[in-house]
Amino acid sequence: MTTRLGPLATRAVFLLAAAGVLIPLLVILTTALEPASSVNTGISWPSHPHWGNFQAAWSVAGFSLLMRASGIVAVSVVPVGVILATLAGYAFGTMEFRGKGPAFGVFMLGLAIPYEAIVIALYYNLKAVGLTNTYYSVIIPLIGSFMPFGAFWMRNHFAGTPTAMIEAAKIDGASSWTILWRILLPNARPALATLAVLYFIWSWNQFLLVLIMIQDPDKQTAPLGLALFVGQYTTNLPLLSAGTVIVIAPVLIVYAIFQRNFIAGLAHGAIKG
Repeated sequence: MTTRLGPLATRAVFLLAAAGVLIPLLVILTTALEPASSVNTGISWPSHPHWGNFQAAWSVAGFSLLMRASGIVAVSVVPVGVILATLAGYAFGTMEFRGKGPAFGVFMLGLAIPYEAIVIALYYNLKAVGLTNTYYSVIIPLIGSFMPFGAFWMRNHFAGTPTAMIEAAKIDGASSWTILWRILLPNARPALATLAVLYFIWSWNQFLLVLIMIQDPDKQTAPLGLALFVGQYTTNLPLLSAGTVIVIAPVLIVYAIFQRNFIAGLAHGAIKG
């Protein structure tokens, strides 16, 4: 009896967690398809879906510029951040060098310091060099703030690689770059995909940093534009819901494309942890 309750309890927890994520999404989607004057009180597919709400929200909120700005930030942060995190994780996970422990401790200290605590000082530093109100004022701090987690994530992955494999490659004359490129990276695809998806989600959803660093409406990102849009159209729930769906759609698409590698990377990291 007890052996049956274990799997059943696990499934129940997963179903509740899935329902907690899917039900709000369904409510937002069905509300976005309602007429502008209606108020959706639950999950009910409208008899006459108003798909024009998405077009109206897109044009009224100016999502073409907002999505472009978010895309520039995410596409810049993800590859650079993943490459730097991979190199740092490779060094910390497979190499021995002087100051390795203290250096890794500095990286881990970054996990305990949220950028919200230093964003004002960061603003004045970037303003002094003329980078505020540019994409660089968001891209550079995001890459830096993501580095501690990325280095920790990739270090754990590379540290789990059998030492004998690396030593055999060194005996055969392989350089550090060859070991990384031909031996470690092919096996690190799930970990890299997971890190890339997380970086994309975090950079796409960035709000506070953009709010402080960028005042030009043409360079503001989608989450900030959505917040301003909500302030202007508080009573038009279908229009607001349509705008919300537009903003979260890229995140859902990216996750749907890389979900297998993402889950595999999380599972691999959990097993090693």
